[in-house]
Amino acid sequence: MTIIETKRLHLRPLVIEDAGATQTLFPHWEIVKFLSDKVPWPYPDDGALSFYRDVALPAAERGEQWIWAICLKERPSELIGCINLRESNAENRGFWLGLPWQGRGLMSEACKPVTAFWFDTLGKDRLVVSKAVANIGSSRLSEKQGARLIAVEERGFVSGRQLAEIWELTREDWEEASARGAAL
Repeated sequence: MTIIETKRLHLRPLVIEDAGATQTLFPHWEIVKFLSDKVPWPYPDDGALSFYRDVALPAAERGEQWIWAICLKERPSELIGCINLRESNAENRGFWLGLPWQGRGLMSEACKPVTAFWFDTLGKDRLVVSKAVANIGSSRLSEKQGARLIAVEERGFVSGRQLAEIWELTREDWEEASARGAAL
């Protein structure tokens, strides 16, 4: 899988050794509350290791997911979050970022090349993402990339059942937004 460099970030393939950092950074209410209710809460002591070992890394090995550890360029071995792409009709991209690094535009910076990977390297025609309506920052990110809101439906999140927005980004919309410089 490809290593991606941006102005401030080093995105590298996730490895099992990242489980320790994930176990420390991930299980915080502010991070998990808008994630799918498939995420166990309270988060188990071995949650990251079990998920990476039994679900995420095997899916990556099968070519069903592409998972990057988000690292700062100056510390390329230290995970501060994750971003992934996955083969699915319902949801193609997901991400999380540790609390100390939120609000700095880092997730926008990570999403741009990962979305380009989806369209340009993998040759996909459409990217679908969902998010809790209350997750305004995530909705803004999709909008900036040129995605369109296509549905609103009730879904289960760690924080309970609530409305979710379903966003679609087509290859054409991505290329148009990128050409205008609007795709983040």
